[in-house]
Amino acid sequence: MSSQTFSNWEWIVVDGASTDGTVEWLQTINDPRVKWESEKDQGIYDALNKGIGRSNGAVLGFLHADDFFADDRVLESIHDRLTQSGVDGIYGDLKYVSAETGRTVRHWKSEVFRSSLLRKGWMPPHPTCFFKKEVYAHAGVFDTTFRIAADYDFLLRCFLSDRFQFAYLPQVITHMRIGGASSKWQNLVKKSREDVRALRKNGMGFPLIVLFRKVSGKLGQFF
Repeated sequence: MSSQTFSNWEWIVVDGASTDGTVEWLQTINDPRVKWESEKDQGIYDALNKGIGRSNGAVLGFLHADDFFADDRVLESIHDRLTQSGVDGIYGDLKYVSAETGRTVRHWKSEVFRSSLLRKGWMPPHPTCFFKKEVYAHAGVFDTTFRIAADYDFLLRCFLSDRFQFAYLPQVITHMRIGGASSKWQNLVKKSREDVRALRKNGMGFPLIVLFRKVSGKLGQFF
C-alpha cells in the first residue's frame, strides 16, 4: 500500500487470530493510515463485513491475503476514473498468477457492463471492485450464509439494481496468487450449488442455464 502514488488511503487489516507472524509484522507498522485487529471470525465474508463496518473511506475495495496490486498507480487510476465519470463503482481485470513462479495462469478480462450479460453468468472479478460506501448502505453487505459465493450474491444485488452505475477500467487491477477458496477443485461442486442459490435468491430465471454459461465463459481466460 505504501508504494501507491495515491496516498489518501486507509488500510483496515482484519486478521483471523493468525499465528503465522502477521500480528508481529503489523505491530512494526508505524502509519496512522493502517488500522488492524486480530480476532476469530466466522469466515472470509464475516471478515469482509467487519472491514466494511470499521472503514471510514468513501470508496471501499478489498485486497485479500496473497493478492497484490498490479502496479503502483492502481489506486490513482481508480480515483481518477471515479472522479471523472461520477459513477458508484469501478471494476477492472484480474490475473491469477502462480505463487511459485509468478507466471500468469489465467487472465480474467472483464468488459463494459450491459444488463444482458447477467443472463450469461457474467460478473466482474470481485477483487478488482472498488465501490462507494453508499453501495453497501443500499445493497447490503455479504450474506454469510454463503461460504464461497457471497461475492457473487452481492454483485448480483448491485448489478441488478437500477440505483447504481458502474464503470469498467480496462486494465489489470489485481494479481491473485492461485489457491483462493473458490478456485480449489474440491470446492467447485459446493461453489456451483451456492451460485444457483444466489441466482434464485436474486430472482434470476433458469439458474442452471446461467450457471452453465458462467462456467463455460471462463474457459477462454486460460488461453
